[in-house]
Formats: sequence, C-alpha cells, structure tokens
Amino acid sequence: MQKITPFLGFNDDAEEAVKFYSSIFKNSKIRKIARYDKTGEKAAGQPPGSVMTIEFEIEGQEFIALNGGPHFKFTEAVSFVVSCKTQSEVDYYWKKLSAGGKEVQCGWLKDKFGLSWQIVPTILGELMSDKDPAKSERVMEAMLKMVKLDINKLKAA
Repeated sequence: MQKITPFLGFNDDAEEAVKFYSSIFKNSKIRKIARYDKTGEKAAGQPPGSVMTIEFEIEGQEFIALNGGPHFKFTEAVSFVVSCKTQSEVDYYWKKLSAGGKEVQCGWLKDKFGLSWQIVPTILGELMSDKDPAKSERVMEAMLKMVKLDINKLKAA
C-alpha cells in the first residue's frame, strides 16, 4: 500500500468516472467497491446499494473515488500530470481525457467530470531548463500560445 493516496470526491458518478479513466489508461484496474448500506437510510444523499467508494489503480498509482454528493467540486488547484514521450501519446491522452470536457491552455484540460489534467511531453522540462536562457524563454513563449502541447513546435522554439 502506498503512503499517500489521492481521494477523489464525486457527486454520484464515481463509478462512471473510474470506468472512463480505466478505459483510457490501459494499465489500470478496479480493486474494490464498497456500497452504501442496502437496508439503511440514504447516506450523503446517495441511494442505498449505490457505490460509496471505489479503490482503483492507474499506471501503478492507487486512487479512491467517493460518491459523496454535490458538496465539493474539483478545481484547478489540483491536477494530474500525464507524462508523454511522444506526440502520439500527447494526442491520444488529450483526445480521450478532453472528450466531453474542456480544453484549457498550456497542456491543461478538464475532463467531463471537472477533474484537471496536464498532458505534458517529457521533453518539456529539458527544453524549459536549457542552459541558454533565451532558448528557455522562447520555449515558454511558444508553450503559452498553445492549448494542446506540440513537441515539434516546442523543439523549434
């Protein structure tokens, strides 16, 4: 068990979200599902027998999703970074995760559940910390003009 596990609060669509993420990331699995008491009263506004929590894993990272009602919303203050080696990886994750959501800027998007993601080529850090400060600045300027990041354009900067 990992020391720190991201805990994601959803209104009532945690199961749909987990299935969505599991369909995108091939190295994923649903580990355990707990349901609200089938005989008890509604908890957190959820019907008895509905999913309460789902423990799942993506690329070796453990998560827990909770159906806890509409009290809490995702914000950009927390996001998940997907590191991509190639442009085809960037394109794949961008297309899949932004479907039904919102493309933002500089490689950021919000998925259809409101969760923020950064789809980032692994070479970006190297380009941004180039020994030539003028090159780093050009890369930064190029990135700031992009929505989905383009490796070739970043390299050309």
